[in-house]
Amino acid sequence: TTKLNLFQSINSAMQISMKTDHTAIVFGEDVAFGGVFRASQNLRDEFGPERVFNTPLSENGIAGLAVGYASVGGTAIGEIQFADYIFPAIDQIVNEMAKFRFRSGNQWNCGGVTLRAPCGAVGHGGLYHSQSPEAYLCHTPGLVVVMPRGPRCAKGLLLSSIRSKDPVIFLEPKILYRSAVEEVPDADYEIPLGKAEIMQEGKDVTIVGWGAQLRRLQAACDMASKEMGVSCELIDLRTLLPWDSETIIRSVKKTGKLIVSHEAPITCGFGAEIVATLQQECFFHLEAPIQRVCGYDTPFPLKNEKYYLPDEIKNLDAIRKVMEMSK
Repeated sequence: TTKLNLFQSINSAMQISMKTDHTAIVFGEDVAFGGVFRASQNLRDEFGPERVFNTPLSENGIAGLAVGYASVGGTAIGEIQFADYIFPAIDQIVNEMAKFRFRSGNQWNCGGVTLRAPCGAVGHGGLYHSQSPEAYLCHTPGLVVVMPRGPRCAKGLLLSSIRSKDPVIFLEPKILYRSAVEEVPDADYEIPLGKAEIMQEGKDVTIVGWGAQLRRLQAACDMASKEMGVSCELIDLRTLLPWDSETIIRSVKKTGKLIVSHEAPITCGFGAEIVATLQQECFFHLEAPIQRVCGYDTPFPLKNEKYYLPDEIKNLDAIRKVMEMSK
């Protein structure tokens, strides 16, 4: 193993993919010199300008290139420089990429597409460099949507995404690029898509999140254990589409309580889908109303970011609330 931060583990996954698949190409705005977060650094030197290259400032063009290249059998690894800027590409993603296989009756596909995009709060990003657009994307049948919580799972999930037979949107919490450091296997390994991970087993309450939010949720779980003696079961969804409902259902049937937490605004956030499903499947097991601890229904603020974020204190309050209501 090697101690890597998040952007280094992403780089390692792309390097392995390009070594093992001669059709794999990396492209996007400024990726040739390494990208604004350095995730693609040194790849151009190793694999050449025909396989690692800059594109015009056109997210729609990046997505369209990915669809076209993958449709003729290539492996396309495109970068949307910030997830906030994925919206100009929505037509290509939703109306072409996601529907390509379906509209041909499985005669052709563009499953070789992976679009990477840095997302979420970073401390100073403001309105246009802090958004979490996963709910928009998860409303699109035909896509796979992934968000890792750290370097070790990021490498395995990205390798699985690049090799997947379906197009993948791979969202990377940018605040973790340098702050998250773990021992990461040097080898080529994959983590299955569509499978959640139980990070911490518990018996009193189920807590579900993804991406950078898991750090805040782990802190809340630790505080709940220390201050209240509450045993929390913490689950990282990892893949949002398709999401692993079975793991969450089993957990809630055991604990009788559920909290879902994410950075994105609460209204129509992906947490609402989880809540609706669990209410349907676990209604008679619930001992308290399901809680959502999420971002507010406002544009992402700059100076008030710390008040906007669903931090460990807000999640601890939710844990306290469900425990009191279940007495």
